[in-house]
Amino acid sequence: MGGQYRIRGDKYPRMRRPRRRGRLVVLGTASVAVLGVAGWGTLQLIDVFTGGGNPASAVGTKAACAPKTSPSPSPRALPAPSGITVNVLNATTRSGLAKKTADELKKRGFKIGEVGNATKEYDKKVKGTGVLLGPAAALNTSLPVLGTQLAGAQPRTDAARKGTEVDLIIGDGFTRLTERAAADRALTALNKPEPAPTGKKC
Repeated sequence: MGGQYRIRGDKYPRMRRPRRRGRLVVLGTASVAVLGVAGWGTLQLIDVFTGGGNPASAVGTKAACAPKTSPSPSPRALPAPSGITVNVLNATTRSGLAKKTADELKKRGFKIGEVGNATKEYDKKVKGTGVLLGPAAALNTSLPVLGTQLAGAQPRTDAARKGTEVDLIIGDGFTRLTERAAADRALTALNKPEPAPTGKKC
């Protein structure tokens, strides 16, 4: 082209789009606002689940999550070994078991009554370690105490039986009494049962 529109030299005019600074400022402000709201929401959720950093709230949460236990049952009025008279009877074909067992029970504090062979009802008919026999009133008193001395012995009651004496009838599965240390622990647990847990751990 000629005249006043003639291009001279090696430089050409460049066409630039007008800058839209106003729109960029609006977008930047909106982004900051969105990030701020998201951060605030996150902090609120953390406060809800952690108690807001309040020690009292944290303690309350831990207390709520702690396992609950039922009240300790009232101790039963169980007799001491010294208050129980035991008849030791042998229902096996092995001789000497009744006397040996009676001597050991005496060392452990029990009173010893009759020592000898089992009656015809039980003689050679007890396959387990033994039978603990007593009156109905002994089921939750004397028999559990005596049972700590011979694991696996079967407790039985005789409604027609009078008095307070109980029998330890030695069976074919008998080898010896429970070790004294273990028997003492069982007796302690019997007198002081621990409360059973009733809740769930978090």
